[in-house]
Amino acid sequence: MLVVLAGPSGVGKGSIVRELLARDPNLWFSVSMNTRAQRPGEQDGVDYWFVSRADFERIRDEGGFLEWFQVYDDLKGTPKAPIDEHLAAGDDVLLELDVQGALRVRNLLPEAVLVFVAPPSLEELGRRLRERGTESSEALERRLGEAERELARATEFDHVVVNDDLERVVTEVAGILSGSSSP
Repeated sequence: MLVVLAGPSGVGKGSIVRELLARDPNLWFSVSMNTRAQRPGEQDGVDYWFVSRADFERIRDEGGFLEWFQVYDDLKGTPKAPIDEHLAAGDDVLLELDVQGALRVRNLLPEAVLVFVAPPSLEELGRRLRERGTESSEALERRLGEAERELARATEFDHVVVNDDLERVVTEVAGILSGSSSP
């Protein structure tokens, strides 16, 4: 099964992924490539594969991404070969993408299960982004505006989960992964 977790920046997708991986060591998580600078505390190959723009563009031009987009001023993409290998081996694969990337995957792989992670409110999302301390005030406003547009696309996903309680939402997504939850 290919499950794509998507939602606005700051909604808690990374926290959900970490908990899911801790619960299920057989779940394979695809690490995306990113051209932005590594943030404090991030690990190359764990949070993202941090690559130069030139390397990213070379991989893109060789058809090496399942999906890729320019996100703000950076390029993000999902390497295709490892996903194909794990799916062919019968592994469950988890992707953490932005909304446009998730919908691109849906077009390429209609059997993928898309899970939209929503914040309890835009106010709470703004609080989380401010607490993260990685955004300028202009970037924060841009991300909140984008979050409103992304929230309007939640109906295009198979499942919508509200991240108001991490334990509950992880249990809900784990149920989707195990096939015990229906849309």
